[in-house]
Amino acid sequence: MAFILNNIYKSFGDLEVLRDFSISLEEHRLICILGPSGCGKTTLLNIISGVFPADQGQISGFEEKTISYLFQETRLLDWKTVEENIDFVLKDRLTRSQRIDTVSSYIDMVGLDEFRDYYPEQLSGGMKQRVAIARAFAYPADIILMDEPFKGLDLNLKTGLMQAFIDIWLQDRRSVFFVTHDIDEALLMGEIIYILSPRPAAVKGIIRNAIPHQERNLQNEDIRRIEQDIYKLLTETKLK
Repeated sequence: MAFILNNIYKSFGDLEVLRDFSISLEEHRLICILGPSGCGKTTLLNIISGVFPADQGQISGFEEKTISYLFQETRLLDWKTVEENIDFVLKDRLTRSQRIDTVSSYIDMVGLDEFRDYYPEQLSGGMKQRVAIARAFAYPADIILMDEPFKGLDLNLKTGLMQAFIDIWLQDRRSVFFVTHDIDEALLMGEIIYILSPRPAAVKGIIRNAIPHQERNLQNEDIRRIEQDIYKLLTETKLK
């Protein structure tokens, strides 16, 4: 099954963000959408999630699908602990006993068991993002949308967080749509990488990365070859 956006048009006043934009996204894949800042990546996620509608075009495959969102900002509730922040999104979704098991499981997966009773102000930036990752996966969603959640982080922290995300994803392989302008993130995360043009966005190329996640690193020769292919497309689209 595929999620399809066909001939999507979206503008904000005189600003055209998407024009005749079409894309087909495979289910149960970790899909990266790579494009320059301002090209329409976040707008695309907002249309998928239903935050706002497209002005024109057809969308299919998302009917009755539940969606979890992972933002650049962690958006944790300051007055709730790590455990309570994750439990909060599960209320009315799971029974109390199921919630306890689910929360404990995901806290353990992101390595924060000893911090479960800490409040956000007591955590580092990386730890907060780990809580956000755990919360996104704990919510029983069919699709996880990621809006540049690692932007602005140093390389070591970013790499650790991406690995934490991948480790969880490999256990259930939900459909993930991850937008970024960072090539390294695309190389380390994406199974399928869509290259977008500057605004109004169009798909200029599709690259499949079949290298197992556990073998990926930025010194890997196969990764370097994929990077060269991406750079060729980026040069064609004047993406920097």
